[in-house]
Amino acid sequence: MKIIKKLFGLDKLEASIQKAELDLAEANTRLAAAEAASKTAEQAEETAKLSPKERATRRKEAWVSVINTHVNKDNIRNGFFELDWNDQFVLQLKQEGYGEDGDKEEEIVDRWFRELCANVVVDGDFGGPVNTGVIDIQTVKKTNQ
Repeated sequence: MKIIKKLFGLDKLEASIQKAELDLAEANTRLAAAEAASKTAEQAEETAKLSPKERATRRKEAWVSVINTHVNKDNIRNGFFELDWNDQFVLQLKQEGYGEDGDKEEEIVDRWFRELCANVVVDGDFGGPVNTGVIDIQTVKKTNQ
C-alpha cells in the first residue's frame, strides 16, 4: 500500500492534508484567543464608562457618596449634604441595625449619617453639645441603577 501511495504521490498529499489540519487547528486556537481578548476589552471599555455607583452595584458592593454639600449663604452654620447610595448600601445598613424592611431608604441612610456625624464630633474632641437642628428629608426621584 505504501508503494502505491508513493508511486502516485498520495503520501505527499496525505502529509499536506495533515499539515493543513494542524495549521487549521492552530488558526482556530488563535481565533478563539483573539475573540476572548476582544470580549475582555469590550467589557473593560463598558466598565470604564460606568459611574462608580454603577460599578459597585454590578459587583453587588455597598456604595455611598456625598454628591454635594450645601451651605446656607445667610447662615454658614446651616446646610446639608446631598447623598447618593445603592440598594446594597441600604441592605448593609439594615443588617447593621439602622433600619428594617418597610422603612424608607432615606430614613435608614439618615440614621446612619446622623450617627456618623455625631461620631466625627465626638472623635474630634470638639467638646460640648452641638445643636444640629432638624434635618428635612426630601425624597429624591431615583435614577435607574
